Amino acid sequence: MISQASRQCTVELQALPSRIGQVRRIVSAQLRYWNLDCLIEKAALGVTELLTNVHQHAQPDKVCTVEIELLLDRLTVSVTDHDPRLPAVNTSDPMATSGRGLALIEAFSESWGARPQGDTGKVVWFTLPAPSSTPLPIPPLPVYGAATTGPFTGTVPFGDAADAADAVRERAVARPAVAG
Repeated sequence: MISQASRQCTVELQALPSRIGQVRRIVSAQLRYWNLDCLIEKAALGVTELLTNVHQHAQPDKVCTVEIELLLDRLTVSVTDHDPRLPAVNTSDPMATSGRGLALIEAFSESWGARPQGDTGKVVWFTLPAPSSTPLPIPPLPVYGAATTGPFTGTVPFGDAADAADAVRERAVARPAVAG
């Protein structure tokens, strides 16, 4: 049984260097919106590595889809492209300037993998543990202090201060002051 609905964000793009930066910002903003700031750095780094692999290796095109999904206590980041070749972790020369992306993802993620997407591509994904999500408290409705203008005194349950002031004025006009 699922006790909480999943949250999902999907972006389709062409994996070009300029687009990779945009997707990093989208992922960061979405995680901020979900109150998962603690996952931004790892998720942005992982999605950058996966999109860089699409840019460098995917054939016949660079079109891909990035999906982030939060389900219960796990964030899954996946990239789907049109190249059916599955990636593998390489052991790189220590002096090499590339070739460590999947090893990096393997090091910081809870799990990762790749699976064929029919004959037309693959999905490469990784997961990050998310802090247990407790629902955000619903803020109380605004309560405005006791109105003391004119003869009316009491709590005014209106949407904003201008509405409350108008109500106080209307009631003060409707009830003439009694001389004491």
